[in-house]
Amino acid sequence: MDSSRATDAALLRARWFDGRSSQPKPVLVSLQPGAKGPSLHLHPLASAEAAAAPPRVFAPHEVEWPEVWSAQRAQKTVAVDLRDAGSLQIDDGARWHAALAAAGGRPSLAQRMQTRWRVFIVVLLVAAVGLWAFYRYGTPWAAVQLTRHVPLDWETSVSTRALAQLDGQWLKPSKLAPERQAQLRAAFDALAAQVDARRLPYPNYKPRFRLEFRSGLGPNALALPGGTVVMTDALVEAASRAQLDDDALMGVLAHEMGHVLYRHGTRMVVEQGVLNIGLGLAMGDVSSLISTGSALLTGLAYQRGHEADADCFAVALMQQAGRPLAPMAELLLRIDDGAKEKDGSQNMGNKEGEDASFAWSSLLDSHPGTPERARRMKMGLGCDTDR
Repeated sequence: MDSSRATDAALLRARWFDGRSSQPKPVLVSLQPGAKGPSLHLHPLASAEAAAAPPRVFAPHEVEWPEVWSAQRAQKTVAVDLRDAGSLQIDDGARWHAALAAAGGRPSLAQRMQTRWRVFIVVLLVAAVGLWAFYRYGTPWAAVQLTRHVPLDWETSVSTRALAQLDGQWLKPSKLAPERQAQLRAAFDALAAQVDARRLPYPNYKPRFRLEFRSGLGPNALALPGGTVVMTDALVEAASRAQLDDDALMGVLAHEMGHVLYRHGTRMVVEQGVLNIGLGLAMGDVSSLISTGSALLTGLAYQRGHEADADCFAVALMQQAGRPLAPMAELLLRIDDGAKEKDGSQNMGNKEGEDASFAWSSLLDSHPGTPERARRMKMGLGCDTDR
């Protein structure tokens, strides 16, 4: 045998399926250390002439290195993929892995996870923390950046379709007198004229605010991307029953303007897409369960974070317009009390009661609770309007 070969102790007997013949060729295999990892040396034994020939060398990247999947039980047979050169079958798996380790072969992360439970636990914890950080910080940040590039025309078209769907399923034409609608629209337009978007996250974003009136739901106001704000007749009636003037309604509408200017609706759509794409890249095929869970998480983030931004915007805008804050806070408390009464009544399945509770869930179920939140809004506390 040539002196350049490894010692007999480092040679492994194998069968080489070269892909050109159905019959395997007997060979000897040695593994040699290298700067980029071990190389595989193939020594044919089919004839004396072949045995005297120099070995065929496979670089580290030319070999699909088989992995160990059990720390307690060695593989009896090892199959080594040589890519275009076929494959090897080695009957002594223990010797193969020992030779690979001696030549500097390092087990992959997947192999270490399979054979060492501590590594598996660490990787699992790191992955969990990474996913949490991606959801908590990466997803909102990416959504804010991507939303900057969403055209206003796209938001307007989406809102038009969304309002048409709401009109077809939930909302009905308003029964408020035209004179009352005109009065509220004038106050709404005057309040919108006070908006200074330069201190908001999207200073170049200039939606055209438009107030719409609808009936069919309980006390409710909602903002659609692009500037459309919808207020229900029941909200106007709730303020009237509480003997509150239009400052209460304008406070609620200022809150909805905040949602529009912070582009919360668009960000929610973008954030959902970013979250689903990120989970898909991290886990491969995202199951329906994961998709449902991600939607729930995104909804919670909207309630706890975006509502606070809209609250603070409403406080700042009302103060800038010289309007009092107390009526808005009082209206929130009255609606909260009314929703609780409906929920506790024997008509818990009543449609109007469900709508009233659901419609204000984003405003009343966030932290802190409604009484504390109303107190802080009334006094203008805890709002960083420069955000």
